[in-house]
Amino acid sequence: MPETFKAILVSRDAEKKQSVAVTDLTEADLMEGDVTVAVEATTVNYKDGLAISGKAPVIRRWPLVPGIDFAGTVISSSHADWRKGDKVILNGWGVGETHFGAYAGRARVKGDWLVPLPQGMSPHDAMAIGTAGYTAMLCVIALERHGIVLDRGPVVVTGAAGGVGSVAVSILSSLGYHVIASTGRSAESPYLIDLGAAEVISRYEPAKPLAKERWAGGVDAVGSHTLANVLSMTSYGGAVAACGLAGGMDLPASVAPFILRGVCLLGIDSVMAPKPVRMEAWRRIGTDLDLQKLASLSTTIGFDGIIDAAHDIVEGKIRGRVVVDM
Repeated sequence: MPETFKAILVSRDAEKKQSVAVTDLTEADLMEGDVTVAVEATTVNYKDGLAISGKAPVIRRWPLVPGIDFAGTVISSSHADWRKGDKVILNGWGVGETHFGAYAGRARVKGDWLVPLPQGMSPHDAMAIGTAGYTAMLCVIALERHGIVLDRGPVVVTGAAGGVGSVAVSILSSLGYHVIASTGRSAESPYLIDLGAAEVISRYEPAKPLAKERWAGGVDAVGSHTLANVLSMTSYGGAVAACGLAGGMDLPASVAPFILRGVCLLGIDSVMAPKPVRMEAWRRIGTDLDLQKLASLSTTIGFDGIIDAAHDIVEGKIRGRVVVDM
């Protein structure tokens, strides 16, 4: 009998009603790929919450194993870059959207989608960072390349108590920035201060076309009115890296910040980012993120807790990162 492993399978019936179930799969059930990985750790991202809850059309192939991140060990490979026993990370590439994802004991993917687990980092650590942390690092790199350096002034992080926000606050503060953490959950202020935030502020809405200059740059994972406000308060020549839509896909802003202050909006895509960009982000994470802070910004659950955590993250009940030890 072939070896079986647990998996979460999201299905849809003829009336397009979605259902979620825990089932047993074998490697024969996996999709095409040239590397098979034993999944050792994964995580629950906001996008995973949307996929499992059905709150947004993240899943575009049915049925599907969700989960956009994993870390584990290669158990077989026909790809030139990978050998049995290699430790690897996967973020994005449509995994958990159109390709069977992380919420299973095994994953078969294209070797080109994988990056090596950084030296000295465990699979658990990698998933405490996950796509959220990797995306946060992409945002930081984008701001640096735009010239948002320490002497330009404060940097704001929105959705600061969430996954992207928590890691962004930690990285930026470790680099020496004056970090202003914006959150809709005032009770999380002590947590954000512990991560390195110099100030914690509440969200503003609705936005003014142009408001008093408050920061040189920002990392936004919220979108909608929150991003519009951040843009309206960004100082002359500043920039905001936008990577999320927890507050909505709309942008109820004006062109005033762009044409009167020369503000730039930097779009950040983590899903299809080329491998060299990913490698640089993970290299920087290894040097710029205090791994000792991972324990304070993450909680750990088992496989059986994934579905509940997925609903909780969509409802705004999750602080920081959720690591799943498989």
